Amino acid sequence: MIDLSLAGLIGAIVGTAVAALAYGRLVTIVERVYRPRGPAATAAEQTSFDQERSMLRRGVLALDILVFAGAGYWLGARLWG
Repeated sequence: MIDLSLAGLIGAIVGTAVAALAYGRLVTIVERVYRPRGPAATAAEQTSFDQERSMLRRGVLALDILVFAGAGYWLGARLWG
């Protein structure tokens, strides 16, 4: 049987809430880094980025939730149980 602590699960829930709050800032930073810019950015590059933007956002959300929920579970289990 899987041994899950209640404190760890509560920490994971809190970590997921923190991930939801941090998502907006993280996706803005990641989009700013990967957005084509400058005179070398052609219309085709901009169109390609616009098409791939939803996949980029999904990836950021998935990693955001995994990291924060995992850290929340770990902290909850370590500190309270």
